[in-house]
Amino acid sequence: MDIALLSTSIGSRVSQEQPNNPLHGVTIEMALTRLVDRYGWDGLAQRIDVNCFKNDPSIKSSLKFLRKTQWARDKVEHLYLATFDRASPWGRSEV
Repeated sequence: MDIALLSTSIGSRVSQEQPNNPLHGVTIEMALTRLVDRYGWDGLAQRIDVNCFKNDPSIKSSLKFLRKTQWARDKVEHLYLATFDRASPWGRSEV
């Protein structure tokens, strides 16, 4: 099978499998960056108690930790959804 055809078929299957996933298409880097923009590192550390948000925080070091630590990544994803995925009475708006 041609690689382009394979990637197209895999891409369309993933899109069909996750139509209701609010995090579909949002990387952990995108989520973390938006949360830092909204709350700052201090505010993020107050909401999620991990050292990488408290001691000399950076996107790079936080991503390294979050990619290795599922429970912390889950908390970041939950906070992202709680912050940015609010239901609107007029339907879902794109952010």
